Amino acid sequence: MKILLDTNAYSALKRGVDAVVRRITRAETVFLSTVVAGELLAGFRQGTRLRKNLAELEAFMDNPYVTVVPVSHVTADRFGRIAAVLRAKGRPIPTNDIWIAAHAMETGADLLSFDAHFADVDGLAWVDLSL
Repeated sequence: MKILLDTNAYSALKRGVDAVVRRITRAETVFLSTVVAGELLAGFRQGTRLRKNLAELEAFMDNPYVTVVPVSHVTADRFGRIAAVLRAKGRPIPTNDIWIAAHAMETGADLLSFDAHFADVDGLAWVDLSL
């Protein structure tokens, strides 16, 4: 199974949330969106443990089972499609989450997230971690 982590799933992993740890350790590939990395880095800079958090993120990204996914033209096309459909349905979600959903679709991965608004993204394989 391939999975892509939302920002809150990465945070839950770092806190040792069992359901998240189990899914990640069972995955054949773990994807990390550059958008998620950006959200994490912004959060780290607002906290008091910048160096520790940066070191842990670097170690995570250096794991051979983790692939960092850059924004590409394919990602941008998926973003545009998702955003247009959500707008037409009157169900907008945060812009960064549209990018993250686009990365999940591009990689064919299940998106791990606690955010219920991902249910509004048609065709997204989303694992609701809040259950």
